[in-house]
Amino acid sequence: MTALKGILAASALAGVSIFSVQPAMADGEVNIYSYRQPDLIKPLLDEFTKETGVATNVLFLDKGLVERIQAEGANSPADVILTVDIARVMEATEGGVTQPVTDNETINKDIPAQFRDPAGEWFALTTRGRVVYASKDRVEQDQITYEELADPKWKGRICIRDAQHSYNIGLIASMVAEHGEDYTETWLTGLKNNLARKPNGGDRDQAKAILAGECDIALGNTYYVGLMQTNEKEPEQKDWAAAIKVLFPNTEDRGTHVNISAMALAKNAPNKDNAVKLMEFLASGEAQKIYAEQVFEYPVMPGAEPSEIVKSFGTIKPDTLPLADIAANRKVASELVDKVGVNEGPED
Repeated sequence: MTALKGILAASALAGVSIFSVQPAMADGEVNIYSYRQPDLIKPLLDEFTKETGVATNVLFLDKGLVERIQAEGANSPADVILTVDIARVMEATEGGVTQPVTDNETINKDIPAQFRDPAGEWFALTTRGRVVYASKDRVEQDQITYEELADPKWKGRICIRDAQHSYNIGLIASMVAEHGEDYTETWLTGLKNNLARKPNGGDRDQAKAILAGECDIALGNTYYVGLMQTNEKEPEQKDWAAAIKVLFPNTEDRGTHVNISAMALAKNAPNKDNAVKLMEFLASGEAQKIYAEQVFEYPVMPGAEPSEIVKSFGTIKPDTLPLADIAANRKVASELVDKVGVNEGPED
C-alpha cells in the first residue's frame, strides 16, 4: 500500500480532507499533515513539485493532528507537519511527534534564530499580527495599545471571538509575559466590561459586527483582512473589510503581538530525505514569498517583502518577546480567562 493510500484508508471515517498535488513520480513523494487549509498551500506545493519532481500528499485536519500521529505510531505516514499558531507547534513537539532538524545550513540561513526552535524541532515560515480592527466611520484615532482595551471609554464598543481561542490566548499570554499575572487579570476584567456582547464567531465575524454597528473595535489577525478583501465566493466579506481600518497596537513601545505558521519534521517520517527537501524549499525566500502572498502574512526571512495588500494595512513593528516565553504563559492565560469569566460577556 502506498503512503497516500494508507492515508486515505486511515482517514475514511475521520471526515478529513486530502488531496494530492500530482501523482507519485520517479523522485518519490512526501506526506504532509496540515492544520492549514489545503487550498492555501497548494500553489506552494505545486511549485515544489515542479522544481523537484517530488509529489506531495496533504492530509488536512482542523483538530486532533497530534493525537492522530500518536495513534498511528511508528507506522505513521506523516513526513512534514504544517501548523498555525505557536500553541499547535508546541503541542506537536511536546506530544513527541516531531524530530529535530539540526545543523541544516540551508534552513538556518533562511530562517532567523528568533523564529526557530533552538533544538531544531520547529521552524516558523510566516508571521501574522494580532491587531485591532477599528470602524472607519466611528473611530477617529489611528493608534492604540492593547492596554487601552481596558479603558472605560470603550465600554460597550469591543467585539472578540471566544477568549479561549488560541489566537486570543496567545495575546493574553503575551500580556502575562509583559506585565505579570495580577496586571493581566485586572486588564482582562476591564476588557470584559468593555465588550459589546458575549464573545462569539471568528475574526471575520468581528469585522462583520463592526459594519453592522454592533461594536466599534475588535481583535483580529491581519491575514483575515486580505482574505476578506479578495473573497470572490462570498463578496459580502469585501464590505466587512471596507468598513474597518487596521490599527497595529503598541507601535510606540514594545510592538504588536505576532504569531506564526510553522513546519516540523514528523518523528517517524518514512520519506525523510524528501521531507527535509520540502522543508528547505519552504524556508527559501522564493517559497516564503509565495506563501506570504497566498495567505496574506509576513515572511520571516529578513528583507523579504509581504504582498502589496498586506503593505496597504500599514507598517507592523513586531513584539520582540520570544515565542517560547509566550507559549510558557498560555496555561496561566487560559486560567485567567475562566477566572475573570470573559466568555460570559459584559455585566448587565
